[in-house]
Amino acid sequence: MMVLYSLGLTLALMVSAPWWLLRMATTQRYREGLRQRLGFVPAALRAAAANKRVVWVHAVSVGEVLAVSRLVGELGAALGEGGMVVVSTTTRTGQALARERFGAERVFYMPLDFAWAVRVYLRALRPVAVVLMESELWPRLLEECGRRGVPVAVVNARVSDRSFARGTKLRVVWGRALRKVSLWLAQSEEDARRLVAMGARAESVRVGGNLKYDVRAAKESRMVGLIREVAGGRRIIVAGSTVASTETNVDSEEAQVVHGWMKGALPLETLLVLAPRHPERFNEAWDVAYDFPALKATDLNRGHSNENAVQRDYPDGKSLNSADIVLLDTIGDLAASYQIADIAYVGGSMMQRGGHNPLEPAQFGVPIVMGKSYENFRDIVGKLIETDSIRIVNDEAELAIAFEELLTNREAAKAMGERGRKVFEAQQGATGRAVAAVMELIA
Repeated sequence: MMVLYSLGLTLALMVSAPWWLLRMATTQRYREGLRQRLGFVPAALRAAAANKRVVWVHAVSVGEVLAVSRLVGELGAALGEGGMVVVSTTTRTGQALARERFGAERVFYMPLDFAWAVRVYLRALRPVAVVLMESELWPRLLEECGRRGVPVAVVNARVSDRSFARGTKLRVVWGRALRKVSLWLAQSEEDARRLVAMGARAESVRVGGNLKYDVRAAKESRMVGLIREVAGGRRIIVAGSTVASTETNVDSEEAQVVHGWMKGALPLETLLVLAPRHPERFNEAWDVAYDFPALKATDLNRGHSNENAVQRDYPDGKSLNSADIVLLDTIGDLAASYQIADIAYVGGSMMQRGGHNPLEPAQFGVPIVMGKSYENFRDIVGKLIETDSIRIVNDEAELAIAFEELLTNREAAKAMGERGRKVFEAQQGATGRAVAAVMELIA
């Protein structure tokens, strides 16, 4: 089975090689971390991990890095002075945030899932355990850990509708990989049930809760202060983790949010903050914002005045100190920015993309609006719906109505946000359970 997997992976890389070579030749982000992905262990990482009891945590991108931030700290404390947690990521943005949070010397890119690349890291780090996040399963990594007797835990484990449909059809194949995991800490009872149905060993599956309930965003940041200054006392709508449309003739999520905002919120003098999910879409989102007096967060961050940052004057001669839209084209500022929002729209939900994490605004007591696609966070959104702590909309017309009602009826909006905060606080504790389970696994 592993021979077939490795052969398939090799063929896929060979077929896609021309595209990757072109990208690497023309774009820096495709070259970054290439040596590490190919099995070259950074010298600083080798030195830091030498003679330590190492736990290797893999967090794919920004969302996962944020989710494991508290886990990494508490796990490091549980390991003591002779222990160390190292963190790998897949994406460039996740790598940047992980280095900022955990220190560059213990952060690296996940190696390609080939035996020769994985074995180099396992020999260099000699981990006492490997911890994967959510649904990140790499067959070769699992195989090599099994050969070395290294236990693997998957924390915050979840199974989306699509993954469950594929997994049950290919149970014979996927079951083999799932059974190599020593411990599953599922987000919910439903996720646990699905894992067992797909082939995971029932005795290895527990319900651990969702680590994202334990993530606390920074109470204040430079960017939050700058956005508040631009708002100048106006109400603020933060539209976070917005995505592109996958269908022709369908507007991007930023465009749909802007249309809903114009119809339902603009007359009430609001500032709209647009935060695309993927950095490569910042320019596309800027094209949407450009029809309005708008500014980029990066310009504010560099110390440019609002007058220099806003791309054009208001037709009626208003002061340039008040832009209508701020494009949050920075990494790691969205979660903290929700704290100054009067309404939060959580993206990836207006089209079939599964949605993103509504807990980031919920912890601040901010009323939340999402589209009807929230499969990736079904358990969380379900709890918010049960307590009337979220508005689910089907299209931009309903989005406009939600914006208008929440901005007009302040008392109802405040009560809705407080109910969401209580949901967030009532579900905490997953990090402590995960640390205890991993330490038990190591012992």
